Amino acid sequence: MNRRVRTAINDLSTSWEVEPVDESKEDARGDALVDQLCYIGATLRDRVRDALHIGVKRAMAIVCSGFSYDMEVVSHGFVTDISKTDAENEERLHALIDDTEAPRERLAKLFEPEVLPPETSSGGGEGGEDRALD
Repeated sequence: MNRRVRTAINDLSTSWEVEPVDESKEDARGDALVDQLCYIGATLRDRVRDALHIGVKRAMAIVCSGFSYDMEVVSHGFVTDISKTDAENEERLHALIDDTEAPRERLAKLFEPEVLPPETSSGGGEGGEDRALD
């Protein structure tokens, strides 16, 4: 199992361009794998945060490029209707989210190359679910 876990961690590290586990430290292998998983987790959190900020920045730029909005107001998020109840505003928000699904997907696909690593073929099935860890 240790070898397969090490391989999976190294594949993950490689796909996200994170330095893989040092193979020369066989005596500390268990600790090295745990350390590597913690490092990958912290690195991916930082990258996801950066991706979120890139997406918001690009979406705001798109809004500014063809529409006339007060960006200060837009930066505060969903604008509620003060004549409506919280439940009505929540329902309106969910309806707007549903209405924007197709355009949101198109826009997100434009950003994917900037924020996701290239797909690797080492995972077996989709998402790697075919690779059991012995």
